[in-house]
Amino acid sequence: MKLDILAFGAHPDDVELGSGATIAKEVANGKKVGIVDLTRGELGTRGSAEIRDVEAAAAAKILGVVARENLEFADGFFVNDKEHQLAIIRMIRKYRPEIVLCNAIDDRHIDHGKGSKLVSDACFLSGLIKIYTKLDGDDQWQNPWRPKIVYHYIQWKNIEPDVVVDVTGYIDKKTEAIMAYSSQFYDPKSKEPETPISSKNFTDSVNYRARDLGRLIGVEYGEGFTTERFPAVNNLTDLI
Repeated sequence: MKLDILAFGAHPDDVELGSGATIAKEVANGKKVGIVDLTRGELGTRGSAEIRDVEAAAAAKILGVVARENLEFADGFFVNDKEHQLAIIRMIRKYRPEIVLCNAIDDRHIDHGKGSKLVSDACFLSGLIKIYTKLDGDDQWQNPWRPKIVYHYIQWKNIEPDVVVDVTGYIDKKTEAIMAYSSQFYDPKSKEPETPISSKNFTDSVNYRARDLGRLIGVEYGEGFTTERFPAVNNLTDLI
């Protein structure tokens, strides 16, 4: 299945938090979008890997993505090496996305920066014809594929974006997808330990960050991304 956009996250919920509104908008516009989680989030303080599996499936349904997979890398301990790169290359060649979204280049959680670099490196390597890959159970060699561009969504840190997407009208869908991870986020009735992302302030911050980015580009809500190369447009009228 060929996708327009493939979004990677080090943990289930990273994609929703960083780019959920953009994904919801692209899906509404007829684009085919998929998600690949690198880990099951098994080291998370609240909930469990099994709970996160169920929550991730629910969030994917809310966003309307056509595929979601989990590579089951070791949470906290995966590295940017050949084995992990090849696993991601197989996903890129399987789905052949034009655009890849991935973690913030620098962030509070060490997996975010690691995941960002790992996916970015794999996107480049995936285009090399002398790297040979097959999907499990498939006898056919995969064809090389390199996405046209990699965008990094913004997470804990307030990194200055290179591109801001107008997501007015889709913030509620993003919030719904985030709150599908009920084990992780604010719940006044929960008896689980408190974490940096379980506070009401954190949940509220998703909305007020989007409002502030929207303010900066003259719309109600925005979602920001950084790029590894200059964004390109055909003409100035492509810019809002």
